[in-house]
Amino acid sequence: MKLLVKKTEKLLGDIAIPASKSHTIRAVFIASLAGGESLLRRPLFSEDTRAAVNACRMLGAQIEQSGADLKIRGFGAQPKKPGGVVDMLNSGTSTNLMIGALAGLDIEAVITGDASLRSRPVAALADALIKAGCTITWLDRQGCPPLRISGSITGSAIELDAAKSSQYTSSLLLACPLLPRDTEIRVKNPSELPYIEMTLKWLDEQGIRYERSGFSWFKIFGNQRYRPFEKIIPADWSSATFPVCAAALADGDVFVRGVDMHDVQGDKAVIDYLKSMGASAAVEAQGIRIRGCRLTGATLDINATPDALPALSVVGCCAHGATKLHNVAQARVKETDRITVMAQELQKMNARIEELPDGLLIHHSALKGASVQGHHDHRVVMALALAGLVAEGETVIDTAEAISVTYPDFVETMHMLGANITLL
Repeated sequence: MKLLVKKTEKLLGDIAIPASKSHTIRAVFIASLAGGESLLRRPLFSEDTRAAVNACRMLGAQIEQSGADLKIRGFGAQPKKPGGVVDMLNSGTSTNLMIGALAGLDIEAVITGDASLRSRPVAALADALIKAGCTITWLDRQGCPPLRISGSITGSAIELDAAKSSQYTSSLLLACPLLPRDTEIRVKNPSELPYIEMTLKWLDEQGIRYERSGFSWFKIFGNQRYRPFEKIIPADWSSATFPVCAAALADGDVFVRGVDMHDVQGDKAVIDYLKSMGASAAVEAQGIRIRGCRLTGATLDINATPDALPALSVVGCCAHGATKLHNVAQARVKETDRITVMAQELQKMNARIEELPDGLLIHHSALKGASVQGHHDHRVVMALALAGLVAEGETVIDTAEAISVTYPDFVETMHMLGANITLL
């Protein structure tokens, strides 16, 4: 599929944001690990959710959709060995959490995914698990899925290098309560800290006992079990980033409903980023109101919010002066190398943008419509759609089907605001 995007002068309206991918996937895994029935209210239904649901079903969870909700009867202490290869589609979060779950449950399985997932490294997590007693065999490319995992964590101490992803830490935090013994986790180079905080919040809600020293040391007590629960899944700040940034770029007034500034999600920081660049963003009772303003370049450390890089790179093109996005080298190992990809594609649209080892340096640019590649990356496709809304002429973006990974209603939502965007 392709997106056809034309310059749009105004964005006006009131929109709701879909549920958080990160919260939804954690909820699916925890409900599956619990004994009894859980109810996930208004979760995200997307391709990444499907990956998590299918994987947990293969371990024995009974999962069914009930209107806008998910009912999950977990397998608790009686998981089963998957009857075939576990296909994680394009979901890196689900893949990393699944690897940890298999290690905690002592279940052998083969994990694979689509072409993008098979190029995404999980070596740091695998190395930590191998040293702790698991066996992991690479079935194609060293350090990436597909892989076979067997055995359980037998050591009482695990050392992990988490520079490339917070998901490695979250994977161990969710798995170690299932072990018969206490486990210490020593984390080098912790990154994307709000996502680790999100996992800890879920552990707190579950009554899981642990100790911590910042984000570099955890002690997880063994012989614990997850409990069934009922929870409304919070709205997704990572998805909200796109209409929020679009509103800041356009002449208009947009109310983004449902997002919560008190939630642990790191991407809520996009509001502070935009304010530092001169945007008008006001917190109201039910969400955030964004009004278009003249933007000025800024230097932004976005280590905690790597998913915001694609959208912010477009904002940087429209801001007067220079914008530097830095300390986000891990953006190179997402669905694509988002640093390289955003530089390449925005350059096709007349952007003055330079790659840095850990980010981007962006200069104010008069964007022009062009044919660009989405690289099968949902956030790249949506970011290029924002660029198309402010560029002169027409912009055509390929692999638009990738949007379904996290924000299936993105095109419809932008239509509601008056965006000139068409799915071909």
